[in-house]
Amino acid sequence: MAANPDVADRDSQAYLPDFCAARTSFFAVLLAELVAIAISLASEGFGDTFLVELSKTSLFLLWYVLLAAALLCRLRGWLERLGQRRAFVAGFVLLQSLSIVLAEASFLLTSRFGVSLVISHSHLNFLLSIFVISAIINSLTMRYLYVSSEWRRSILLEAQARISALQALIRPHFLFNSMNTIAALTRSDPARAEEAVEDLADLLRANLRASSDRASIASEIEIAQLYERIEKLRLGDRLRVDWQLTDLPASAAVPGLTLQPLLENAIYHGIEGLPDGGTVTVAGRMDGPYLELRISNPMSSEQIQRSDGHGMALANIQQRLELAYGSRASVTVDQQADNFSVCLRFPANESA
Repeated sequence: MAANPDVADRDSQAYLPDFCAARTSFFAVLLAELVAIAISLASEGFGDTFLVELSKTSLFLLWYVLLAAALLCRLRGWLERLGQRRAFVAGFVLLQSLSIVLAEASFLLTSRFGVSLVISHSHLNFLLSIFVISAIINSLTMRYLYVSSEWRRSILLEAQARISALQALIRPHFLFNSMNTIAALTRSDPARAEEAVEDLADLLRANLRASSDRASIASEIEIAQLYERIEKLRLGDRLRVDWQLTDLPASAAVPGLTLQPLLENAIYHGIEGLPDGGTVTVAGRMDGPYLELRISNPMSSEQIQRSDGHGMALANIQQRLELAYGSRASVTVDQQADNFSVCLRFPANESA
């Protein structure tokens, strides 16, 4: 992980959600109202004063949650720089202090101006009860954020491990076949053999280097075309690739090492098993703010029946797209009688 500081940065950021976002604030308000209902039911049941108690509790908790969200939004960067343990303690102290300040303000206001919203407890008992209740809720909340952070960290580590494994993985049969092809070319066509060695070195370098999470679509196409040229030396005219990507913006971002594994799957599980070979179609288009990539290849009926080999690469790419874009990305598989296609859809307005 030391080789990729971006992931470490996201690990720290995962500890606290973005309270500046409306979605996070909405869920915080919803949770506060659920807690208010639970407290009112525990103290009053469904009696005549339930609604009065619920209104008082809701008013206090909503003010508390909104102020806490604003405070954590403002101090998020500072808290994340403290690290998880210190951020836990600092966040807990801040929230507890806010609850006491708000409790004191509520008691003073209702004691002077309250008519229906009267606090029946004594000053000390009211502050103590608010302190204990908020301590329990804040502890559970901070614990949940910690567990959520650790869960996200494990997901990121797993995804990074898969990406690293994918970057380091060139199928042994591909290396052996490529080296045998180059060895044969050294006698019949030395110039072409030298070009093949350079292509293989560039492909290995692209797969093994520590890359960032995003790469431009132009660099992804370049890596995939390197792989195509090497495989074409072995398969000859049996392999044809139809590139339909001229309408894509070259700077559009995509998770690194996405296109080449899909092309490899299409050749290995499709073209290689066909006596006459076939054409792999790699097409792309813009659909508003989204970019769509579709890779399709012909397959025989025997290959369709044993097409489980696509699963690992597809699952890997799908997980990486979900981590990068959430629900905004999708991976769609279309398997027909003689054709297999994969369609990737993800936002294209994020810089590489």
